[in-house]
Amino acid sequence: MRPYSLPMHCSPLSKKIRHVLAMAGALTLSTTATLTANAAEIATDPGDYVPLPEGSTLGLLYLQHASRDSVYANGDLLRGDTELDTRIGLARFIHYMDIGGYTVNPQIILPFGRVELKAPFGPMGPTSSSGMGDPMIGATTWLVNNPDQQKWFGFSAFASIPAGKYDASNGPINVGENRWKGIFQAGYVTGLGEDFMLDVIAEYATYGDNDDFIGTHREQNDSQSLQTHFKYLLSPQSHLALSYYHSFGGETTVGGVRQDDVLDNSRWQATFATFVQPTLQLQMQYGQDINVENGFKEDQRINVRVAKVF
Repeated sequence: MRPYSLPMHCSPLSKKIRHVLAMAGALTLSTTATLTANAAEIATDPGDYVPLPEGSTLGLLYLQHASRDSVYANGDLLRGDTELDTRIGLARFIHYMDIGGYTVNPQIILPFGRVELKAPFGPMGPTSSSGMGDPMIGATTWLVNNPDQQKWFGFSAFASIPAGKYDASNGPINVGENRWKGIFQAGYVTGLGEDFMLDVIAEYATYGDNDDFIGTHREQNDSQSLQTHFKYLLSPQSHLALSYYHSFGGETTVGGVRQDDVLDNSRWQATFATFVQPTLQLQMQYGQDINVENGFKEDQRINVRVAKVF
């Protein structure tokens, strides 16, 4: 990997943090609207599984807008006009520390935003939900943390707590989900020469039941996803990346009736990130769905992220 030349006024700690943060990323949660279940529960960014130095604290703010105007069932486009938009934000706070010789980053994630069904979908008329979503707590533990060889491997566990705003009459159009979720990931990152990096992340998610879903009971099978990122370092301050996400499983049952809505969905996403100050990074992303077996298909998503190291 090419050397990182930083401004002379940077302190040794800020130099080290900036070096790592240039390789690292941060997660982006999928929207909480259950109609849109076409993404990983935690959609990672390039470099998520490269840790910052122990003792670092990281604050992040994410903003996302996504639009959808088509729906698929078993791979077939359903007729009719409909439109679903989401405007989601996330506040995330992370601290990196040493526990028993391993780097660990306990964290909390606070989602908020608005989900809006602008045109009818089946029996549902236009409706919306806004407010705080379900908070998440969790951590990643790095079993391999070898910057010299440019190799990292970590395991993550998160719990989603059903404390967000939820209106049972809105069914899937909610910022909260009224159920617990457990999300587990394993991520591997390796350098490819001086200027390139490859990330591979596998995810497994398990779901509690929603016992108040439009007056009935909703269950969901476990889901899985595979996420890959290919990153090019433009300079010590900036990088470009191309990502691919594929989700599987997750069929739902409502009122004891299987919905035949298993996931087999994929999307791509492009990333540009740059430092505007030694410990302040801006990131912009654009992407869209490639294929949707079941659910709404994203026309586009635009993400903006601000990362600040303290």
